[in-house]
Amino acid sequence: MKNIKIIIGIALILLVSVQCSTSDDGTTSVETPLSENLNAVLNVSNNNSGNVTITPTAEGAVSFEVNFGDGSGSEAPAVLKPGERVTHSYAEGEYTMSINAINIAGEKTTYTYPLSVVYRAPENLAVSPNVDGYNLTISAEADYANSFTVYYGDIEGEEGTPMAVGETLPPHTYAESGIYDVRVVANSGGAATSETVVPVGIYDPFILPVTFEDFYFFGTFGDGTPQEFSTVDNPDPSGINTSAKAGLFTNGQSSWSGTYSPLAEPIDFSQGQVITMMVYTADPADIGKKVNMELEWPDGASEGQPYGAIVKAPITKSGEWELLTFDFSGIESIPDGAKFNQLVFRFNDSAEGTEEKIYFDDITLNN
Repeated sequence: MKNIKIIIGIALILLVSVQCSTSDDGTTSVETPLSENLNAVLNVSNNNSGNVTITPTAEGAVSFEVNFGDGSGSEAPAVLKPGERVTHSYAEGEYTMSINAINIAGEKTTYTYPLSVVYRAPENLAVSPNVDGYNLTISAEADYANSFTVYYGDIEGEEGTPMAVGETLPPHTYAESGIYDVRVVANSGGAATSETVVPVGIYDPFILPVTFEDFYFFGTFGDGTPQEFSTVDNPDPSGINTSAKAGLFTNGQSSWSGTYSPLAEPIDFSQGQVITMMVYTADPADIGKKVNMELEWPDGASEGQPYGAIVKAPITKSGEWELLTFDFSGIESIPDGAKFNQLVFRFNDSAEGTEEKIYFDDITLNN
């Protein structure tokens, strides 16, 4: 944006012509006129640097003294020749600046005036959180920011952690999993600030067996109406599953939709090749539809070949929990010692979804 240009002038009613006088002894003296039409051209930056560029002008002046008015130049003002300028950095505030115009005889003409320096609120604030287990690292950027303050959202009465522009803070470790509202304030260097709140998920390590009493990450993918996965109260705590919590997947309007979860420790087929999972649906229309369990990213896989194995099992009940079994031992192409690093669930992949709601719980690797 353009700098703000302020032209401050004063017309001084002074004697312009050179006056001569003769003393009684016959000596003639010359009276030098004072400087007149003193002006100050100010270029005030608006990028929160506080920089003000000062260019004084005056008729009859051979030099200028600029007193900045913030205490820094009171004893040693900036001395300028005509046509020169000086840049001074101000903190946000109100000041009285003065300029002395000095003529050839060393006589001074002084003009004082108020100067207001106001910093603008930072703009385009963007926060980059990075989660590794229970650890969160934060960086941020914003136009016109002088610094940042980070509030992690897990401490009552939190004072905030200062962060410099361009800095990435050391990891902050959370005591437990959950969704935390991380607040980042962009400081202008003055009174104006901007801030944003970013929800950050801290998840328990995804390791089999999985019960939804803990808080796990389940990402989703697919087209059409967004699919969702969340941890909820058990819809029917009875029969084979009386736990308090379960996972809920809402299928999207696409045959290509599902969930994915990177594993903190891989599924090791040397420890077992059969995975069981409890499933619940309240809709009898879901009976016969199949749940996919897909193992991805085996050790040694490349970007072009991430997939490992898929086993499907049909739902046979509604209104009660049932245990589905996914047996990978019959897939001859999988070696006994294979290790898979991502678990994927899909539902009814033979047809476009109709936002079916399927509950999962108690995912276990068996020998």
